[in-house]
Amino acid sequence: MVPLYAAQSAIDAHLLKGLLEQAGIDAHVLGEFLQGGIGELPPTGFIQVLVAEEDLPAALETLEAFEANQNRSVRSF
Repeated sequence: MVPLYAAQSAIDAHLLKGLLEQAGIDAHVLGEFLQGGIGELPPTGFIQVLVAEEDLPAALETLEAFEANQNRSVRSF
């Protein structure tokens, strides 16, 4: 397994994992339980989405679509 994405939250990691699985790519979330042990500091870079090395090219396409959608969802007020 190789790291594909360093998530800001467990929610983001599981959203991406779900998209990868819909595309037929096996994915795992690593480090999601570290989020609660950090306390008041923001947990960045601890939660990762992992995929098999042979699935990496297809997973990168899914990641690109996921990030494009995330950027469209952010609005400035």
